[in-house]
Amino acid sequence: MSYNKKHNKIKNTGILFELLTRQITVDVLNNENDSSAIKIVKEFFNTNTELGKENELYKVLMEKKYKNSNHAKILIEAVTKNRRKLSNRKLRNEKYNLIKAIKENYDLTDFFNSRISNYKVLASIYNVFEVESTRKNFGPVIETDSKVTVMESITAHGHSTSKKQKSDFSGQEEDIRLLTYQLLVDKFNKKYSTLSENQKDLLREYINNLSNTNSLREFIDAEVIKVKKILKSHLRKVDDKITKIKLTEAISHTETATSGQYVKDSHVVALMRYYELIKELENVHQNK
Repeated sequence: MSYNKKHNKIKNTGILFELLTRQITVDVLNNENDSSAIKIVKEFFNTNTELGKENELYKVLMEKKYKNSNHAKILIEAVTKNRRKLSNRKLRNEKYNLIKAIKENYDLTDFFNSRISNYKVLASIYNVFEVESTRKNFGPVIETDSKVTVMESITAHGHSTSKKQKSDFSGQEEDIRLLTYQLLVDKFNKKYSTLSENQKDLLREYINNLSNTNSLREFIDAEVIKVKKILKSHLRKVDDKITKIKLTEAISHTETATSGQYVKDSHVVALMRYYELIKELENVHQNK
């Protein structure tokens, strides 16, 4: 008997929610004030739907961290116990209607084409849920690998996210926090009205080219060169000695937005902050 089952994004509640969240971002950046994705999320992922309840279980396994593998095992058992309480029939019906709604508003090929950084963990959670709550047989290897992947995700960097790191994260600007998709949907429109065109372009490139890292890398490399040139032009206008030193140091660190082989969230964040610095400098020099 063959157990080689290919995972299907269209059946994975966690992936569907993440892609919809990403689509909301794209819609807002494209100035679509009446985003269909927002309506879809509110309709299908509220606390009264089986999809909403299952998505919360995905979130628990994605976000909760333990150092101890035994604790991780207990968590998985507790979450799968709650997953078994959900109605598979209702889930199938809601998921069918969800895909139908997405198809009516977006091109399915484009919608599902984005690269998902935590795909392996989300796929593994789906497998664990299916094994524990249905009669599907994925085979001993896939079942074991899936559970091990989820456990490793829970125990990886168990407490590396310190209180200080959490505090720093929660204190960042909403537009920066967007990069990890933690923004509340109802705050998107309000926050994006303050972004410069450069910042909007960067976020648009970031979201639309997650599956094309070469294109994104080329865009960021080119932007860093422009930013460095603009900052140097402002440096000549600065009279204050301390400000000049700080600006010189900032210019010398522009490479932090383009270091390494792959584009990371930190690179985009760094470039966003350089855009913000340019805005402040332009305001200062315009007022002189």
